[in-house]
Amino acid sequence: MSEQDNTESLRGEVRNWLAENVPAGWREAMTSVEQEAFVALQRDWFGKLVAAGYATPHWPEGWPGGGRSLAEQKVIFEEVARADAPRLIMYFVSLYHAACTLFECASKEQQDKYLPGILKGEIWCQGFSEPNAGSDLASLRTRAERVGDKYVINGQKTWSTMAQYADKCLLLARTDRSGPPQAGLTYLLLDMKSPGVTVRPIDQITGDDEFAEIFFDDVEVPVEDLVGEEGNGWAVAQTTLASERGLTLVELSQRMRYGLPLIASAIREAGLENDSGIRRDLGHVMARVDACCAVADRYLQKRITHNEQVGDASIVKLYYSRTLREFVRLGKRVAGLQGQYERGFMRGATQETGNWMVDFMNSYNWSIAGGSDEVQRNILSERMLEMPREPKTWKLEG
Repeated sequence: MSEQDNTESLRGEVRNWLAENVPAGWREAMTSVEQEAFVALQRDWFGKLVAAGYATPHWPEGWPGGGRSLAEQKVIFEEVARADAPRLIMYFVSLYHAACTLFECASKEQQDKYLPGILKGEIWCQGFSEPNAGSDLASLRTRAERVGDKYVINGQKTWSTMAQYADKCLLLARTDRSGPPQAGLTYLLLDMKSPGVTVRPIDQITGDDEFAEIFFDDVEVPVEDLVGEEGNGWAVAQTTLASERGLTLVELSQRMRYGLPLIASAIREAGLENDSGIRRDLGHVMARVDACCAVADRYLQKRITHNEQVGDASIVKLYYSRTLREFVRLGKRVAGLQGQYERGFMRGATQETGNWMVDFMNSYNWSIAGGSDEVQRNILSERMLEMPREPKTWKLEG
């Protein structure tokens, strides 16, 4: 059987499974202000996907559903988007950031210690960004001091997704201040139940609290939970950040495509079918969404054939964030002033819910998360176009 036949057979299998297993009325749990309903939905859906082998197709062979080719993984992601299944918001860092870092950079002992827990439902968060070190991650100040067989952590992290639910944390901290900023960072695996860890959810403009601040007050981390070598955390962190691109952007682009009928329905409900300006803008957005899917597909194909180049992921990320903004902006325009008054809520929302004001506010996440648009443009200019870098004078204060 050819690879194309294999993927199409898998497509039918996944589509049939999703038709029977996508939770009915799942949006009610996602729109509930009660955390318990949201957590229960996420845990139940995660368990079903793990059991079916559809949560970890990107993991190596030997793990549930692991060892799938990129082409097969793409099929699974496309069908999940097509079925409008709930996203695993609580487990995204666990399944991608944590797992990929463990597989590529951790010791065998660390893999045996932590990977099984992810499949059992342990939740991970990411401790990278700080109040004064978001896009400029190399300037972070959280300290890790080696004391015997432990590191003692002091500092603060912010914008950590789902940290209030997390069991473990991927922590980037500074162990050396004497050289270039990147050279003094160390990567640790931290137990969020450790004494001295305080988590404070951040209330967002949408009413959600998807992100949180984390405070560390003399928190101890065993040396055996150091990933890689001390001072080499910057390189490990690049592996973590790279894990969220590719298939994730393919899924998100497809979700936007399958969300186009929401705009069409809103146009009909507003009686704007014959408005030439609205029709023109809808055509423009449809073309942009199709192009966005094509750009994401092309990038994934380059990864499948091992032809990926520096900057390719940045192109996809930039195009997606700009297209998403145009998508939700049109929905907000169609909804009019009344749509801006309506207050909706969805935990960890994607940006294609049809509640256009909330979708519009959420869309700004993707201009920042995973590397801001400005950072992506710098990558393209410096590493793809080989333009000169802006000179910087590094100084760590405090």
